[in-house]
Amino acid sequence: MSPDPAQSPTSASAQSSARDGARSRISPVRVLDVDPLLDDPETRIVVCCGSGGVGKTTTAAALGLRAAERGRKVVVLTIDPARRLAQSMGIDSLDNVPRRVKGTEGDGELHAMMLDMKRTFDEVVEAHADRDRAAAILSNPFYQSLSAGFAGTQEYMAMEKLGQLRARDEWDLIVVDTPPSRSALDFLDAPKRLGSFLDGRLIRLLTAPAKLGGRAGMAFLNVGMSMMTGTLGKLLGGQLLKDVQTFVAAMDTTFGGFRTRADATYKLLQAPGTAFLVVAAPERDALREAAYFVERLAAEKMPLVGLVLNRVHGSGAGGLTAERALAAAENLEESGIVDQGDGKAGLRNSPDTYGSSDSPASRAAAVDTASEEGSPAPTEHSVDQLTVGLLRLHADRMQLLSREQRTRDRFTARHPEVAVVEVPALPGDVHDLTGLRDIGDRLAAERTELS
Repeated sequence: MSPDPAQSPTSASAQSSARDGARSRISPVRVLDVDPLLDDPETRIVVCCGSGGVGKTTTAAALGLRAAERGRKVVVLTIDPARRLAQSMGIDSLDNVPRRVKGTEGDGELHAMMLDMKRTFDEVVEAHADRDRAAAILSNPFYQSLSAGFAGTQEYMAMEKLGQLRARDEWDLIVVDTPPSRSALDFLDAPKRLGSFLDGRLIRLLTAPAKLGGRAGMAFLNVGMSMMTGTLGKLLGGQLLKDVQTFVAAMDTTFGGFRTRADATYKLLQAPGTAFLVVAAPERDALREAAYFVERLAAEKMPLVGLVLNRVHGSGAGGLTAERALAAAENLEESGIVDQGDGKAGLRNSPDTYGSSDSPASRAAAVDTASEEGSPAPTEHSVDQLTVGLLRLHADRMQLLSREQRTRDRFTARHPEVAVVEVPALPGDVHDLTGLRDIGDRLAAERTELS
């Protein structure tokens, strides 16, 4: 009895090669170990950042759930308006108040919230102005426009909310899902931009009359300001300019607070207890953005801990290259070139076999008879077609893996100091705690796969 080919040394070696190829993983200089990061009591803030559509929200939720189930009290702050986080955590809706997530395992707690930009701005005003002044500000039309949609307000208020959560010292870990802005760098730049605007030259000029007071103030307003307000009135509209001046007068005492808090939160992001995770997909544009952000974080002395590479594709038959798969498909499609014995190939192409039990016509007749009798009759031709389709599908997958490999290699060559963890692509979307738990397991399991 001949030995089972599957057990032969050559076959075992081929299977090992196939498994290695199936991973299609790079071997980065450093591999990110997620669990020690989440378990470390010194880690108080994890910021997930990156370009849009790379899975930041899912990554943040999965990390929060894993940390909670490992014993920490966690709050996940999302700025994702699609409300996917609420759905995946089994909550009807999220708002500006942390809500407990039910169904978690372990001794920790998981809470989640979604930034309400305007409500957070209102809270800032109410906390830093007396009652009458706060009421005047909140009812001012210019303030209402500013708090609802001024460029950079969302990013600034995300930082403001992060500062509030950290100041309460109620949470072991805060996980932040950064805003879905066109550029991830907006998250770092917006607080300074808004702070500069609210404490800028134009604002100080508009507040000058109120600060001077008395006749000097009125003279300045009547002479110097009349020229400027006339020009601005034409550009902005008289009513808008009046709203701005009223807003500025009411906000005068709180301008310095915006800049101070923006600076304080910026320093908080630079502190040792903060960890930045750049999230990307294995695509050229996403990794180019990730590389740019890595460089910016380094320039700003922000504590980057690594890169989460999402939706990485793999194959269970990595030993079969795209070239070999395509060649085999072409062989099957061309009559007479199928890999089989010479006698079979000759019979298939010989006119003398027509009508024999092994001829194509006889096989077709047999198929017709079987079909008439109601029994399934897969033919060699249909099997060949299915095989060709599978081979071509596999070739496409291997070509995709090759592109991802080259893209990842370019990133790691440029930034070998960045630790990397890869998350395999899933067949569907994550929509519950089980899916988030699976993502967390895959994040933690990566270290063993790459070792």
